[in-house]
Amino acid sequence: MSSSAAAAELAVQAKQIALAGDGYWRGVFRRLLRDKVTMFCAFVLLCMLLAILFAPLLAPHDPYQGSMIRRLRPIGTENYPLGTDELGRDILTRLLYGGRLSWFMGILPVVLAFVIGTTLGVIAGFVGGRVNMLIMRMTDVFYAFPSVLLAIAISGALGAGIANAILSLTIVFIPPIIRVAESVTTGVRNLDFVEAARASGASALTIVRVHVLGNVLGPIFIYATSLISVCMILASGLSFLGLGTRPPEPEWGLMLNTLRTAIYVQPWVAVLPGACIFVTSICFNLVSDGLRQAMDVKG
Repeated sequence: MSSSAAAAELAVQAKQIALAGDGYWRGVFRRLLRDKVTMFCAFVLLCMLLAILFAPLLAPHDPYQGSMIRRLRPIGTENYPLGTDELGRDILTRLLYGGRLSWFMGILPVVLAFVIGTTLGVIAGFVGGRVNMLIMRMTDVFYAFPSVLLAIAISGALGAGIANAILSLTIVFIPPIIRVAESVTTGVRNLDFVEAARASGASALTIVRVHVLGNVLGPIFIYATSLISVCMILASGLSFLGLGTRPPEPEWGLMLNTLRTAIYVQPWVAVLPGACIFVTSICFNLVSDGLRQAMDVKG
């Protein structure tokens, strides 16, 4: 009879935990829906994502085909709603195709840095001692250089190209994610439920996987999303300097570089790639802020 009562009590507790988790995520979703700025920015990003994914269906022209007869046409030209570039290529088409590379180079380095930085930061925060000192001191070395100069230096040493630009940006964003992951892990490792797991004989790997990661991934993820806009700007900057995407590939930063000579001839056409970078970065920043506020239970 007592074993049945104990089993029933455990079942009730498990149900309460599950309901509490469901209630938390429902609350996060409700807070997001009430945040009109975040929802609007998320809608803009979704529209941009769909546009660049379906660029072959939406683009009116070939992104590589140009004509010196049609070069630098103004916005509103027939068959060229956003004008043409210095080689007579359709700006709208190249913006759609260029968004693919810009988003790819803005998101992939952050994803890679999130995986690597979270792993090293959690190890440093959970193990502590000499392991923590070794990882964190190596991380501090990268903070001696501004992120922009570090990305330029690494890309310059490796050579121009998309792969090298992604590698350099990944290296730049690993240290800050390590620092955040180490900080939140250090605050969790001595809490009561972790100590109880240790007392029960659970292995370190089990404690990290079951008890630690679930409490630290949220803050690290929110911080990583805020880096996407910075990464996109840095990636565009590398392409602008000739250290990222190479011509004739369409990419927003590279388009800014090639169109800068036409700023006095067709200024509105020349600023379109920069406007795309600006809008995308702002939207990613505001969505990241909205997620942080929605997931902040105390707030």
